[in-house]
Amino acid sequence: MSAEELAERDIHIHVENVGGIDRTDVETAAGVTVLTGRNATNRTSLLQAVMAGLGSDSVSLKGDADEGTVELSIGDDTYTRTLTRENGVVATDGEPYLDDPTVADLFAFLLESNEARRAVARSDDLRDLIMRPIDTDVIRAEISDLEDRRRELDDQLEELDALQDGLPDLEAKRRRLDEKIEDKRDALEAKEAELDDADRDVDETREEKAELEDTLDELRRTRSELENVRYDIDTHEESVDALHDERAELEADYDELPDAPAGERSELDAEIERLRERESSLESELSELQSIVQFNEDMLDGDDVGRLDSLNEGSSDGDDAVTDQLVADETVTCWTCGSDVDTDQIEATLDRLRSLRQETLADVNDVREELDELVTERSALDEKQQQRDRLERRLDRIEGELDDHETTLDDLAAERDALTDEIETLEAEVEQLENEEYTELLDLHKEANQLEFELGRVEGDREEVVAEIADIEERLDERDRLEERRADVQDELEELRTRIERIETEAVEGFNDHMATVLDLLDYENIERIWIERVEQTVREGRRKVDKSVFELHVVRTTQSGTAYEDTIDHLSESEREVTGLVFALAGYLVHDLHETVPVMLLDSLEAVDSDRIARLVDYFAEYPDYLVVALLPDDAAALDDDYERVTEI
Repeated sequence: MSAEELAERDIHIHVENVGGIDRTDVETAAGVTVLTGRNATNRTSLLQAVMAGLGSDSVSLKGDADEGTVELSIGDDTYTRTLTRENGVVATDGEPYLDDPTVADLFAFLLESNEARRAVARSDDLRDLIMRPIDTDVIRAEISDLEDRRRELDDQLEELDALQDGLPDLEAKRRRLDEKIEDKRDALEAKEAELDDADRDVDETREEKAELEDTLDELRRTRSELENVRYDIDTHEESVDALHDERAELEADYDELPDAPAGERSELDAEIERLRERESSLESELSELQSIVQFNEDMLDGDDVGRLDSLNEGSSDGDDAVTDQLVADETVTCWTCGSDVDTDQIEATLDRLRSLRQETLADVNDVREELDELVTERSALDEKQQQRDRLERRLDRIEGELDDHETTLDDLAAERDALTDEIETLEAEVEQLENEEYTELLDLHKEANQLEFELGRVEGDREEVVAEIADIEERLDERDRLEERRADVQDELEELRTRIERIETEAVEGFNDHMATVLDLLDYENIERIWIERVEQTVREGRRKVDKSVFELHVVRTTQSGTAYEDTIDHLSESEREVTGLVFALAGYLVHDLHETVPVMLLDSLEAVDSDRIARLVDYFAEYPDYLVVALLPDDAAALDDDYERVTEI
């Protein structure tokens, strides 16, 4: 943006009832604006108002007000926010600059309460903060879908393996049937030769022979029908036996399922609903505590630092002496009761509020963990109920199939009895027609008929086996396609997982590079390096243990002798933790190129950094946003370039 364009885009902000501000109007030009003055001059409150106009919800309403307003004008564009207190909770509304302030809250609005700065000071896992602005949900959804498809393909391949394992047995059965068919054909051929010889020896009239042969043909057909019926009976009985076995297995599985106590599901629902209400209540309480703490911090706003400056003017003693005098003598007018009280009392009260806030946050986390466990338990209960329902439905179907088979068996038994009676009748007719000369011929006919029937049965069995083998071989032809598809799915899975790992690695590398840049600007002698390491850890999610990546922060320090060693955040002093948190947050601003989407960068609570280093930071970051607003004490502001705009009255 050119200088002329920037000149036309001054920021004008109108504020009512935000933080410690009753009402104010402030205008700043593009570039660096320094809010300078002693503490308790509403500098932090003004920064919060700017945050609200840009879209942040991390803003506190004035303690004695139920409604506040922010109007932020950038050039010809105006953005509005309203704050309303309802049931102790502050709600925001309006049309801010940003639709989603998540990244700006983390890395552009760097006040003392900034989440990124506080997370470092508390030694929290930084992965959520670093990855929160990066949308990996779509990738994870794709991974979940691909895992489902891979499981389906694995099931199909396992089914093909089972079919292939059974193929040798089927081929062996086919060979046995081929041998049996050959034996039957040989036996039938021999029997027909005997029948021809016997037939030539029989001297009978054409009529008698024709009648006998017709009766014998009818007898053969009837016997064939009887054998078919018996075969059908055997088949249905085998099916009945198989269904009985399956029913026994399913009933055993059903009995193994634990009975869901009456009302357990509704009790879980009620408990989950109670916990969700508890979670909502705690979150509201936490929000209220945050507002109270923020308001009191704004009101206190470091009056001790202002008094410290006046003490410095009258004393040249060391820092420890000044601090002792400050702790011993400093008082402030309480903004709730109007009396003079020690600053230590207010600080102690504020510490208790902060502790209560941390306890409430811990309660929220405990409730969420318990809620996750109960939701998991309810899902498991639902799964058992679904399994129980599936078993019941299958058992019902089995009962129906058994009834059908029993009905069919009754019909077949009746048909078998009728055919048996018919065979007895035909055999009696044959006996009447035959004489001793025909006895041998009749026996040969019976034997030949039996062989023909047995041959037909064996050939039918072989056709079924051959068809089953052909079906399996056709199914096995799909293996290459399924394996190729599974390989493709596996490649896609690995690519997506690698993509997430690459995104996380690149994010970590970006933070490390920019933290090195910021640390070089600060040029601390005893802090050599601050860096983040991506490691895999097994963590607990509800009742499951899963592998997740964790971002660990490392600090490399140097001794006076120049020896470097690695330390942890827990071992750093409070001021060193504040500096480390600031370095991390500033690196996040650079990593996410926030100057391209957020026109304003805010800096506050830089007391842990000396004035020369603050000046270097401001000069460096002035090149990025259109507007850099920094709140400083007069002594720190004096070290900055005189060309930077100063705002001293709010």
